[in-house]
Amino acid sequence: MKIEKTNAARILDKAKINYELIPYDVDENDLSAVHVAGQLGEPIERVFKTLVLRGDKTGYFICIVPGAAEVDLKKAATISGNKNCEMIAMKELLPVTGYIRGACSPIGMKKHFPTYIHETCLNFEQLYVSAGRRGLQLLLAPRDLLQEVNATVGFLIKSGD
Repeated sequence: MKIEKTNAARILDKAKINYELIPYDVDENDLSAVHVAGQLGEPIERVFKTLVLRGDKTGYFICIVPGAAEVDLKKAATISGNKNCEMIAMKELLPVTGYIRGACSPIGMKKHFPTYIHETCLNFEQLYVSAGRRGLQLLLAPRDLLQEVNATVGFLIKSGD
């Protein structure tokens, strides 16, 4: 089966970054990273989700966190130079990023936003992030992802996650 490349994959090609496109079965009623990890047969800690937030000082920014974890808004605000921040409304996702829910890739958004990734990404040789289309994940080395999106590594999740 030939997998059609996404914009994120073409960007990685252009940057000469190694990756794999990994398909999975989509459940429209469950777009969670937990479902994706189950479909891939991978531990949830290795499947990262891309969240878009808005800070009171800096505006939009991105947090990439392990799939089952919840972003800690205080930690996200601090690392991004804000006093406080919030998740954006679902209706803002497509106009701001060019991606829909369940298919938001940290690579190839309409505009580059400051990006922060949870430190556990460095525990893996390769990790998964959305390829920019439901039913498709990118498998790549965390250092390559960090380089491509110019991300800062930090502690972004609620304790206990």
